[in-house]
Amino acid sequence: MTMSFESQQGVERKILAILKVLSNIQGPAGSRLIAKKLTEHGVELSERAVRYHLKLTDERGLTQLVSDRNGHLITDQGMQEIKAALVGDKIGFVISRIELLAYRTNFNYKNTTGVLPVNISIFPKTKFQKALKAMTPAFEAGLCVSNLVAVAKEGQRLGEAIIPEGKIGLATVCSILINGVLLKAGIPMDSRFGGIMQMHDGKPVRFTDLIHYNGTSLDPSEIFIKAKMTNVREVARSGNGAILANFREIPAVCRATTEKVFEGLKKSGFYGVLTVGETSSKVCETNVELNKVGIILTGGLNPVTAAVEAGIECDNHSMSTILDYGELTDYRKLLS
Repeated sequence: MTMSFESQQGVERKILAILKVLSNIQGPAGSRLIAKKLTEHGVELSERAVRYHLKLTDERGLTQLVSDRNGHLITDQGMQEIKAALVGDKIGFVISRIELLAYRTNFNYKNTTGVLPVNISIFPKTKFQKALKAMTPAFEAGLCVSNLVAVAKEGQRLGEAIIPEGKIGLATVCSILINGVLLKAGIPMDSRFGGIMQMHDGKPVRFTDLIHYNGTSLDPSEIFIKAKMTNVREVARSGNGAILANFREIPAVCRATTEKVFEGLKKSGFYGVLTVGETSSKVCETNVELNKVGIILTGGLNPVTAAVEAGIECDNHSMSTILDYGELTDYRKLLS
């Protein structure tokens, strides 16, 4: 029986969804875990259906079976397949990721319990201490969401990610924490775009470059870091330069409650809010919708960006996963 074009497209989308799950896990996974992760992305596939599609991906060289116990691993060819996927299937992936991580966040700043979203950066283990020292000025200047981080050595896990051989993984708190905490407080937050924020005397002035979340298949922060469009180290030193930042909006009627939440987060060591605008008014020269309040958040990857500026390359996975608050520690404890 010949498969119709529509049916073939459906199979390809399911295969792409499975490959994305495996790429996020960054290690082998079985059909049960894959089916669970697919559900979190809005894709309903039974374990049996997942096994059927994995057989197809194995035959095409996109995945390989590690063992019956450990499951399948995505191959380099599978990673290339994700990159070559239809643009229409990838557009909006970033905004969907933001919404998913915000929903999964259940951090309670009042008693500092629960899980929160993090970015993961992979460094060569021989350069990790040098990277930490390069990040220190950015942390100390508050160019981050929090001073709390998590570390994992080769073979260990950071959330769903397995750290490769010869590497060290660093988790930094992601600004989506703000979305998640506000969501649990009943406050909707609209994520508009990520960009490069010009700073003067330590205060935000304007966005010089931006990428809208709902029109991109790649995370803006990763793009700007690779393009070397920041000078976080200079901002940490003098207060002048360009850093990673994000633009959000909330309904104006929620402003008072939102500010209380921000104050509670700050007392708990989370201070990723750069500025809060006035109702229906521009904030840092950015237009705001009617009856909305514009909010600018600090990019969680700014400290890592400072290390990249110092010549230490790393592999960044922004908006990567969630971690329990208890797994985090102050970055200063890691300095040797």
